[in-house]
Amino acid sequence: MTDCLFCKIVAKEVRAEVVLETERALAFRDINPQAPTHVLVIPKAHHADAAALAEADDGLADDVLKAAHAVAVQEGVAEGGYRIVFNTGPAAGQTVFHVHAHVLGGRDLTWPPG
Repeated sequence: MTDCLFCKIVAKEVRAEVVLETERALAFRDINPQAPTHVLVIPKAHHADAAALAEADDGLADDVLKAAHAVAVQEGVAEGGYRIVFNTGPAAGQTVFHVHAHVLGGRDLTWPPG
């Protein structure tokens, strides 16, 4: 996807503050953080949203979740609690159509969100 911002980050064409990289996933800080820890975790392969990621059925969703947990541990929020959010579609607030998990922590997170 030549117009995809996150594909450009994976290709190192656009800079991001990378906090974790695995063979199939990349994690970087959100430029508009909503919590003290706000990291985006993406698969390196382009999939538009969480539904497309789930349909890929090749273990990639598992890799993204494992990377999200590794970020939470690395950022020091795993023990106290953190949230993983996938916005899927415009009505859910998805603005970049490359699936990404928001890892949020470092403060009390209220429920329901938004």
